[in-house]
Amino acid sequence: MNHLLDAFLRKTKCDCQIVNLGAGLDTTFWRLKDENLMPRKYFEVDFPMIAARKIHNIKTKPPLSKPLIETHSTDSLLLDGHSLDSDRYCIIGADLRDIPGLDDKLKKFHLNPELPTLFLSECVLVYMTPDQSSKLVNWASVTFHTAMFVNYEQVNMLDRFGQVMIENLQRRQCNLAGVEVCQSLETQKERFLKTGWENADALDMMTVYSVIPQDDVARIERLEFLDEKELLQQLLQHYSICWATKDKLKLGLSQVAF
Repeated sequence: MNHLLDAFLRKTKCDCQIVNLGAGLDTTFWRLKDENLMPRKYFEVDFPMIAARKIHNIKTKPPLSKPLIETHSTDSLLLDGHSLDSDRYCIIGADLRDIPGLDDKLKKFHLNPELPTLFLSECVLVYMTPDQSSKLVNWASVTFHTAMFVNYEQVNMLDRFGQVMIENLQRRQCNLAGVEVCQSLETQKERFLKTGWENADALDMMTVYSVIPQDDVARIERLEFLDEKELLQQLLQHYSICWATKDKLKLGLSQVAF
């Protein structure tokens, strides 16, 4: 996802905004700050309970709070239990299934529909019903004329390996409400093409793994102590990255790829 994110920032020359949907405890904003690759504003959305936990972490850990203050024009941040807002970074507690509520909160914190906008979603849409996730990606398509949506989640879930994955998650009370869209790369792309996006591409992670620089592959394999190569290949074949674009400003977003 970082590859596509960084490519989007380069295409827009950072004159853009990023919305991380279901961000959890992700630290991408701090990486971008360290690399001097920041958009105009970086938004994160997650359930209020998760947003509150992250806000607490930021408040109590100077390495997290200092970069926010450094990019903010006043001494104090706008802060309550479920939201945090600064000039360049914002956390919002919201339910992605409630589109009107999500739209209202993003507008309150100055999300700009006229700016090129990148949406990130990592293993989030699969926990929504197909109807709910379609409404979310349709809202993004209708609201933003120049945008990219990057979605990482399961794929090829109809085969035996996929069924075992589903059964294991169900035993942990994790219900994949949107698994129907995870049948194939085509069904992943269709979700976007049917909701107003101009272009959509998708790759399984085994394909991505085969095209990333070999130095990165070696580093990953050292970190993970991978001795079950066949199992890794099966796992990577059951995760995908799908990206869709709209490009009224003709920035060349459809050229962003691996």
